[in-house]
Amino acid sequence: MSQVSLGEALQEFLNKSRVKGRVQALQIKDVWAELMGKTIATYTDDIQLVQHQLIITTHVAPLKQELLYQKEKIRNRINELLNEHAVHEVIIR
Repeated sequence: MSQVSLGEALQEFLNKSRVKGRVQALQIKDVWAELMGKTIATYTDDIQLVQHQLIITTHVAPLKQELLYQKEKIRNRINELLNEHAVHEVIIR
């Protein structure tokens, strides 16, 4: 039987389970202010990752417009952060 590190075992478990998206969403929420700035983070109501779609919710219309212009940049930064192509599409609500 081969030995694997705890980190490798956890990564393999996450890759095979349905909680991977939730864990990645939590990672994104943790660094959202760093990635997008404190003002945007303050007015962001929720962030979800569902079936490779990053869903960003805000009630501020000007922020929605700004985020719409930055969709590609957001997708690239998040994928870089997670070291994988986890986000295929960014949806602003």
